[in-house]
Amino acid sequence: MIRFLHTRIRVKDIEASIAFYKKLGYIEGVRKDSPQGNQLAFLELPGNDVFLELCHSPDYSATCPEDLMHTCLGVDDIMTYCDSVEKSGIEIWPGGWREKFAGGSRKMAFVTDPDGYEVEILEN
Repeated sequence: MIRFLHTRIRVKDIEASIAFYKKLGYIEGVRKDSPQGNQLAFLELPGNDVFLELCHSPDYSATCPEDLMHTCLGVDDIMTYCDSVEKSGIEIWPGGWREKFAGGSRKMAFVTDPDGYEVEILEN
């Protein structure tokens, strides 16, 4: 059997990225240096087997072009989740998401991490 284990993204500031993803519900797991000298942090969501690997190298400039890629989180109650995330200081987009969700439209929102990576939020 083949299993999907993790996704790696390059980050400019590993501490800022860890703090951001913790606000989304991630828990910091293993943290280590790679043989190539990169700082690695593996983040996990409770109940999931797949990890998000943050990779920082002081001599590497990480730039994510707009709309290149995104990750996606499924939540049971998107209104409650987005409200909590917004209260933690993270901007939810598109603007007016509360009104859009109340109108019965598809419940989908986004946040952008410190390096420009988008995180999609969908209601399960």
